[in-house]
Amino acid sequence: MPAPHANRTGQPCWADLMTSDLPRAREFYTRLFGWTASDSGSEYGNYVTFRKGDADVAGMSSQEPGSQLPDAWTTYLSVTDADAAVAVARAAGAAVLAEPMTVGTMGRMAILMDPTGAPFGVWQADEFTGFDVFGEAGSPVWHELNTRSYSAALDFYTEVFGWKPVVLSDTEDFRYSTIGAEGEMVTGVFDAAEHLPDSVPSHWQLYLGVPDVHAAVTTVTELGGTVVREPWTAEFGTFALVTDPTGALFVLGYVDEPLPEEKNIDDAGEEDADLPIG
Repeated sequence: MPAPHANRTGQPCWADLMTSDLPRAREFYTRLFGWTASDSGSEYGNYVTFRKGDADVAGMSSQEPGSQLPDAWTTYLSVTDADAAVAVARAAGAAVLAEPMTVGTMGRMAILMDPTGAPFGVWQADEFTGFDVFGEAGSPVWHELNTRSYSAALDFYTEVFGWKPVVLSDTEDFRYSTIGAEGEMVTGVFDAAEHLPDSVPSHWQLYLGVPDVHAAVTTVTELGGTVVREPWTAEFGTFALVTDPTGALFVLGYVDEPLPEEKNIDDAGEEDADLPIG
């Protein structure tokens, strides 16, 4: 479905990969999802845009030479003023990893780390508003904050981005809230304090849609990726936790392919797919 929420303040509008091996990552993702990859040229640092047909779905750029940072996907939240958002986030306890910068005529961005230790980006759109589709095979289908400090995370994003969390579960075993307009939930916050290995910090996790998770997992391994968690089925679908060949983590999630006559249905009458919660 088209992404009606892509420029809605405080909600995910884009995701991109920072990779240490751009050619290998390009081959991996284009073969796994059937994407095409377009190089923006030297003006934009040879940033790569992945597309599903004519729709922008994700981005990719190279790590700086000598970087010790792990390869990873970054989720960007839409803002109307990147500088103001950074100022408010800093006051609320965020660390600024990259100060606001203008990206040609596309928009303005910054990279932050929330008070619980999860890096994320903010994007102030100009010519580029973000991904064109959401919730389809070959596109983002969910964004999830796995945090070690659940209450602090909800407080931070509510204060900075005006989130209105909807509590899905609030038990000792499972705390989870969702974010988004009614019928268009796009983000989850998971209390992962008792679930993450000691070495894994709070982080944003990207879910990418596929029509067959088991088949996609086979393709991941054939292309040099790693299966971290074999496919599991939960109330909201089938999922698998995987990495690309250089270790960038993401989740494969099952979604039905829309019928041809459904692809251009008015969004007003449609609801997003079930939430992909493991």
